[in-house]
Amino acid sequence: MASEQTVAVFGAYGHTGRFVVAELRERGFLPLLVGRDAEKLRALAEAHPGLDARPASVDDPAALDRALAGAAAVINCAGPFATTGAPLIEAALRAGIPYVDVAAELEANLDTFAHFADRARAAGAVIVPAMAFYGGLGDLLATAAMGDWTAADEVHVAYGLNSWHPTEGTIAAGRISRERRNGQRVRFANGRLEYRDDALPTLEWPFPEPLGTRAVLGEFTMADVVTIPSHLSVPEVCTYMTVEAATDLSAPDASAPTAVDERGRSAQTFLVDVVVRSGGLERRAVARGQDIYAVTAPLAVEAVRRILAGQTKAVGVVSAGELFDATDFLRELSAHISLELRQ
Repeated sequence: MASEQTVAVFGAYGHTGRFVVAELRERGFLPLLVGRDAEKLRALAEAHPGLDARPASVDDPAALDRALAGAAAVINCAGPFATTGAPLIEAALRAGIPYVDVAAELEANLDTFAHFADRARAAGAVIVPAMAFYGGLGDLLATAAMGDWTAADEVHVAYGLNSWHPTEGTIAAGRISRERRNGQRVRFANGRLEYRDDALPTLEWPFPEPLGTRAVLGEFTMADVVTIPSHLSVPEVCTYMTVEAATDLSAPDASAPTAVDERGRSAQTFLVDVVVRSGGLERRAVARGQDIYAVTAPLAVEAVRRILAGQTKAVGVVSAGELFDATDFLRELSAHISLELRQ
């Protein structure tokens, strides 16, 4: 149990933020509700009697400092992270507390590594970007699959989503990411990010059962191209997305997730298939579960728990695979994610 340690949740009233608040309470933490919209915070606090709600804008450092007062850590669930990330990290550094976010925006993740790595390391602080379904989970799976390999030729992360009903935050983040790279797509190859104007290739990926072989968009780039190469010696990281999910995401009338169970999860299922290749050898890690937004909560909360318990391997701006024992971390989440390692 967390003995009522207080963890601030910025964007607590958002779709993912609500899952994080619920997970914190279930794990014995005391969530501190923080966000930009005072009315939404008040409504959330009424649904969770006894929790403190503190409105704060990211353009008001003093308000952020007041909002984080007394917190042991902060989880940023409020996108677009291009706007919220840096101010929250600055506030966490001033408060001397760990910062974790759930950003799938690869540009925001790049900014975090570029702008805060030296300062965080010098301060002995822990800053974890992309501690979510995209970025964190793929990194943990790739690290677990690597095992005792010190380098590999390539990592492939294939996302087998049966559907993808995006939140407003996902749509807004995607729009900002496209604007920041002028509509180009991006991939990680030859040891660096490459920006391209050609169309995404469509190919087939042999997912394990129950999915089987499915049509996917190749080089459907996610935050994994930032988190994985940040600490694993691999010159190519390629991510793929099932065509059905990509079509849902890009639909002009895309609808938000709809709850189908008592935990508020949608009917969406996922299978993440990570393949690491070195020479003629191949290793694989597979994760299965339900609802990419809901599963982000146990990922982020377990990260905070381990940081506060001192179960970490580094300081500074670090991705999940570098900071934690990847296999142990994934197995700890067996209630949410089924794990299969093939080495």
